[in-house]
Amino acid sequence: MNSFQPPERLLMGPGPSRIDPRVLAAMANPTIGHLDPQFIILMDEIKELLQYVFQTENEATFPVSGPGSLGMESCLVNLIEPGMRVVVCQNGFFGGRMREIAGRLGAEIILIEESWGRAIDPQKFRDTLKKHSDVRLVAFVHAETSTGALSDARTLVEVAHEFDCLTLVDAVTSLGGCELKTDEWGIDVCYSGSQKCLSGPPGLSPVTFNERALQHIKNRNSPVQSWFMDVEEVLKYWSGGLKRAYHHTAPINNLYGLHEALLLARKEGLENAWKRHFQNHRALVAGLEAMGLKMAVPEKERIPQLNAVEIPGGVDDQRVRMKLLNEYNIEIGAGLGQMAGQIWRIGQMGASSQAEKIIRTLRALEQLLREEGLQIPEGVSEKAADGVFAGA
Repeated sequence: MNSFQPPERLLMGPGPSRIDPRVLAAMANPTIGHLDPQFIILMDEIKELLQYVFQTENEATFPVSGPGSLGMESCLVNLIEPGMRVVVCQNGFFGGRMREIAGRLGAEIILIEESWGRAIDPQKFRDTLKKHSDVRLVAFVHAETSTGALSDARTLVEVAHEFDCLTLVDAVTSLGGCELKTDEWGIDVCYSGSQKCLSGPPGLSPVTFNERALQHIKNRNSPVQSWFMDVEEVLKYWSGGLKRAYHHTAPINNLYGLHEALLLARKEGLENAWKRHFQNHRALVAGLEAMGLKMAVPEKERIPQLNAVEIPGGVDDQRVRMKLLNEYNIEIGAGLGQMAGQIWRIGQMGASSQAEKIIRTLRALEQLLREEGLQIPEGVSEKAADGVFAGA
């Protein structure tokens, strides 16, 4: 065996996204101890930078040492006790994962189901909470990565609070890519991932808990069912100045990378990042539609940074994706669950959300679709995208 040398891919799928060279360089810095005073200073800076991207002043804001799915499970295991009645919204694969975890924790689940590819209906949400007055927690996905559908998190949280419910919001794909304002919208608990719009290394899950949620956890009748994910224990490591209590060995070099990625996010500015992702989304969609492709999600319900496009009839899903990967070094995502074989998921997140990368993807996809037998005039997708960029 030899040292592994990965190919240079253009990552235009649902994640991970491209990592900036500055972030990769930061991860190559010397490893120090997880209780080293210099590392603790870094931890405090990461916390402050995460408060910025979450738009929160929550003290309990930190990265879980694991991917977004562990962030999801950490939040649910802290908030749910056996027998608790919980509303879970499912409009895609990851809403289903929330449902699965909540069920394993012994929750009595009241499910709000929406068609895959559609946002959660606020009226259906309200009607459900009105009918089940003893519910104290609602959980939903803001940006459903499996379908490209963006729900109105602000409205859903407002409705939940009318019924005195805590809110748990999955922002794995939305954080850093489209508007998300934790404090202003009143979100109680939120989690995300490091590898999407933040363009950090995979394997970290930023989370934030407000005081209302922490009080709920303090008042539990039974211990949190996971020692590792017990937020009160984890906060002894992520809070307290230089006097930190050992909890676990943090992924030190990954945290170097997250810190650098967050510095880049702050330098660009959140509103500028939201604008960039939306403008690039418009250009990508224009190029796709110029080829005759159809978007799978209604325009007002689309995630700008994760675009679900219907696979044309007669086109071989896997053959196109494998040719993109092997001949053009471009990765796009397949459909999941109910949408497997029906859509491609084309992401333009974080450092992958750049005009030249979108044009490169459109050129390659256009060529491959012609090889599949579609009658597409040469250069039509690039021309459409360029028109959007020119009018920016």
